[in-house]
Amino acid sequence: MSKWTGELRLTVEKKNSKTIPKDVYFQGAFKVMRPHYLDESGQVTYFLINPGGGYVDGDTYRMEIEVEEEAELLLTTQSAAKVYRTPHLPVIQETEITLKKNSVFEYIPDPLIGYRDARYKQKNVIRMENGSTLIYSDMLTPGWSPEGDLFSYEQLQLINEIYLEDELIVFDHLKLEPKRQQIESIGLMEGYTHLGSMIVVCDKATSEFLDELYALLGEVAGDCKFGISQLAVSGFTLRVLGESTQAIEKIFMECHRFIREQWFNKTAVFLRKY
Repeated sequence: MSKWTGELRLTVEKKNSKTIPKDVYFQGAFKVMRPHYLDESGQVTYFLINPGGGYVDGDTYRMEIEVEEEAELLLTTQSAAKVYRTPHLPVIQETEITLKKNSVFEYIPDPLIGYRDARYKQKNVIRMENGSTLIYSDMLTPGWSPEGDLFSYEQLQLINEIYLEDELIVFDHLKLEPKRQQIESIGLMEGYTHLGSMIVVCDKATSEFLDELYALLGEVAGDCKFGISQLAVSGFTLRVLGESTQAIEKIFMECHRFIREQWFNKTAVFLRKY
């Protein structure tokens, strides 16, 4: 019997200009729908599902994703991840991602919603080979509470470790604890309620591209606040603070569209499920 509440292993490979599944295994409160092909590029898309409807006290989840050489995978979720009250043990989510040479992995999930007294810890370890491309996003939103308090969760913690040819190139650690932090202060939520984060690593991420991207996102940001930081390698992080899921999604969708068009000559994909 597995020690994990939900477990997923997914490996994809490229054959005859099309990415196909090589190994798919899931058990417990994790599963994926059948593969979809949303455009003519041959990229495969999977929708990740949590049949339980939400995360509760002591749940543990593990994903292993491998994208083989020149394969292209887009992974998204069917709905938001809802973390409910965890009085004894936090919800744990561990993910290992391996990107082989010249592969592309895009992870665009729905938001993570932290409800009253929720504790959630997520750790991603991503190993990339030269020429591979990573587009990874997360969004944190506050859940409903009886008192109407927007920040009633106990802790949301996200850790990303990214290695390129076994060298650590990104260590990103976000930890929100509203009862211990001045959550609305400078450097945290700064008066906003929703937080979005995107990490992109690709040798096509030039300074000129980032200048164009910054100008483009400025046109659609509205009341959101956003910032782009260039990485030590070819890549960048995008942070967005906003007042709604839809406002941050709009910025992420525009960024994603621009990357697909400029780097891969692909059309935009529409992933919203409502």
